[in-house]
Amino acid sequence: MSHPYSAIPDHQNWRRAPGAADPAALDPVASAKFTIAPDAPVACAGSCFAQHVMRHLGRAGFNTLVAEGPPALLGDDLAERFQYGIFSTRSGNIYTARQLLQLIQRANGTFAPAAAPWRTDAGLIDPFRPSIGPFASEAELEGDRAWHLACVREMISEMSVFVFTLGLTEAWLDSDGAVYPLVPGAAGGTFDPARHRFHNFTVEEVVADFAAALALIRAVNPGVRVILTVSPVPLMATALPRHVLQSTVYSKSVLRVAAQLLADGDEAIDYFPSYEIITAPHTRGRYFGPDARAVTEEGVDHVMRVFLKHYANVAPAPGSAQARQSANAAYRAQAQQLADAFCDEEALDGPR
Repeated sequence: MSHPYSAIPDHQNWRRAPGAADPAALDPVASAKFTIAPDAPVACAGSCFAQHVMRHLGRAGFNTLVAEGPPALLGDDLAERFQYGIFSTRSGNIYTARQLLQLIQRANGTFAPAAAPWRTDAGLIDPFRPSIGPFASEAELEGDRAWHLACVREMISEMSVFVFTLGLTEAWLDSDGAVYPLVPGAAGGTFDPARHRFHNFTVEEVVADFAAALALIRAVNPGVRVILTVSPVPLMATALPRHVLQSTVYSKSVLRVAAQLLADGDEAIDYFPSYEIITAPHTRGRYFGPDARAVTEEGVDHVMRVFLKHYANVAPAPGSAQARQSANAAYRAQAQQLADAFCDEEALDGPR
């Protein structure tokens, strides 16, 4: 008998789709909406996982856009320590679509949060970039922030492709609606329950916020194309009275649905399944570290191999470099090392 599933291609059938027997063969991309030219400026922003995308694209020879580069006298080690080149601007983690929208509004001068700098023993912290700094004075902080926002404007105008990784739905808002990347009090400042409120974004809010952010970007750069991903990294902690695993599944589900809705409604937005590659049953958890949270370098390599195949037409070498590497004991040992990433959310872990 004939039915709609009779002649579907292998990738639409669970048993026939590559990956179950050989996890390295997992490739959940049926087709990409566009490819990226080698000289096209690619900007990366978002959650911690976006740092891996930025790093691997640079290694693969892409024209990764660094709009906010380090001072000439700063060496590579210090530049990385102070988060130059980690993302396209020194934005730190942008976990939510609302945070992205407000960053662009701040860069445009249409939104000025009321939050004062956070004071710590080491100096002043920018509440919207808590992993940047500390700063010795408010003048230094304000000067660095002004330069940062100018670099955000440059990134928006110069980028050809924008890779954005959605990370969280849980957030803390100030009384004026400003979204923090980290709850006040965790890395500086003081938590004030009368001023700071918790919010868990819905699918509708994520879609609306990202669409509004993209509209502002397109007002300057109408030809920009977007690749959305969802971070596979689980929540470090949840503010809700339930198990952190339940909150993780909620957040990632909301972000995954929102990303698909955005991609389905716009030919210039594509969704790339980095989340699916890392969390797929096919990999049997091998792409998570001992804490069941951090993603291993082997997992990041797999994600980027698939990315390059579809967006840059870079096919794996015959005999598969992955297979040769996996057979090498030194590589296997190296792959167990977790890929380093700066992550504001780590501050929620607290002392152990």
